[in-house]
Amino acid sequence: PFPTVSVVRGYALGGGCECILATDYRIGDTSARIGLPETKLGIMPGFGGTVRLPRLIGADNAMEWITTGQENKAEACLAVGVLDAVVDSSQLHAAAIRLLQDAAAGKQDWRGKRARKCAPLALDKLEAMMSFNTAKGMVAAKAGPHYPAPITAVNAIEAAAALGRDAALRVEQDHFVTLAKTPVARALVGIFLNDQFIKGKARKAAKSAPATRKAAVLGAGIMGGGIAYQSAVKGIPVVMKDINDQALQLGMNEAGKLLNKQLERGKIDGVKLAQVLSSITPTLSYDGLQGVDMVVEAVVENPKIKSQVLAEVETRVSEGAVIASNTSTIPISLLARSLKRPERFCGMHFFNPVHRMPLVEIIRGEQTSDDTINKVVAYAANLGKMPVVVNDCPGFFVNRVLFPYFFGFSKLIADGADFVQVDKVMEKVFGWPMGPAYLLDVVGIDTGHHAAAVMAEGFPVRMSKAGKDAIDVMYERQRFGQKNGQGFYAYSQDKKGKPKKEADPQSYQLLQEVVTGRVELAQDDIIARMMIPMINEVVLCLEEGIIGSPAEADLALVYGLGFPPFRGGVFRYLDTLGLANYVALADKFAHLGPLYQVSPGLRQLAA
Repeated sequence: PFPTVSVVRGYALGGGCECILATDYRIGDTSARIGLPETKLGIMPGFGGTVRLPRLIGADNAMEWITTGQENKAEACLAVGVLDAVVDSSQLHAAAIRLLQDAAAGKQDWRGKRARKCAPLALDKLEAMMSFNTAKGMVAAKAGPHYPAPITAVNAIEAAAALGRDAALRVEQDHFVTLAKTPVARALVGIFLNDQFIKGKARKAAKSAPATRKAAVLGAGIMGGGIAYQSAVKGIPVVMKDINDQALQLGMNEAGKLLNKQLERGKIDGVKLAQVLSSITPTLSYDGLQGVDMVVEAVVENPKIKSQVLAEVETRVSEGAVIASNTSTIPISLLARSLKRPERFCGMHFFNPVHRMPLVEIIRGEQTSDDTINKVVAYAANLGKMPVVVNDCPGFFVNRVLFPYFFGFSKLIADGADFVQVDKVMEKVFGWPMGPAYLLDVVGIDTGHHAAAVMAEGFPVRMSKAGKDAIDVMYERQRFGQKNGQGFYAYSQDKKGKPKKEADPQSYQLLQEVVTGRVELAQDDIIARMMIPMINEVVLCLEEGIIGSPAEADLALVYGLGFPPFRGGVFRYLDTLGLANYVALADKFAHLGPLYQVSPGLRQLAA
């Protein structure tokens, strides 16, 4: 029977936002961040968000807020009417009391404001049709068929448009319950919880490790420049060392290019750009490494060269400094042999492009100490990355499980499958951002060829091959993918200067060399033959202790490889399929070789 006001400082997201929508007024300070991010978790607002927000700020604004899941700054909230006022933090309480006193004295029409939130949406039939049809078209184009939450939220708002608040809340509840029971919601909520779990581990590591005050990167190519940029932009000064000026220039250009993009988008100003660039010190000499307590080696992927560089740098930094190698395949315990203090050494595998890819694999060698792991985990977290600790083996975790997937692809090509069709099925149906042929072209077929050889040597029973395969054919013809314009696909530049791919008839002719069969495969068979080798290898990595938990494995796959988030990762996918169903599926393809054999441990769990 009286007016109500919410006072917002900091975050009011999800249930917090829905709570403040239920009051008559809302006042925030400039730190307020308000939004309904539920659709990002595969669910939708369930405490009145789809009912009150459209009645407060209009259906179009509300649908944009809800379907994008964005959080909104105080000024934007004031502009659309979610906040009634933005005041200084020190004035929040006094302003709220004053507003209530004015409302109680009849100077504010608080009953009218409340009545609008309890009434049907103020839209005539034509307005409603245009509004909801436009929203559905935009959501379908952006979210695609694998993410039902945004379109379900729009449907809920539409279904409740002509109803009063209480009936509309029941409509919201029905839509919410339907969504909450979907595998997509379980997968996306699972990713969120896994993310929280790993961030918690990183915070714990940071408490027991001294902070990195100054870092160094050895090797100033695209990768080295990317790591240096990431360190500098997060406030950790970095020395970038290389053996020639050209490489240093390339590294500085990479950092400058990334900063200019930030400047163009208004994310930073000129002062910040200058500060970040000035905190990267390029050098040709080891003398610049004094005072460095964290070194990331990012030279060429060659064990002899890496070992030599690591041995050199160890003599030029303090005894307490930690050294990490950015390698994607070379065993850390092998590289550690060149060091006098192997306990201060581990792997730190960044993914390309460094500024975009959230995952960093931290690889524990045989002699790596806990203090070293904690320091590197804390450093990675300070860089804004998601650190996942894995034990040492060829390919570590991410590449070890990726190459069985590529070998599954090569076997499909040998059996006569069309690489374009395989890519389409793995992208459109399974949900990968890129199919295997396109991914190999982007990674670089020379890189893939080298890594495949390392994996074959490391796991000869499962990953060695009897003869030539599709990757070998492309490599021998120097079709390295995007980097030289020809791989499985042919590449040209679009109007914006970005690579555009087209199926290349020459690829089909070249691949005839390795085609030994002619199979017509259904979509489900293509998916099974591609995914079973990866799933089996992920399970082995958990059983062997290479990865610490299903949560870490699933997050590494989503953030490191782009495993479809709506499927949640391999372990979530297995749970969704059901283990007995998966084992029966894998057994159907067991004749294809060792990569298709289910581990005894998984078979036991299924039983």
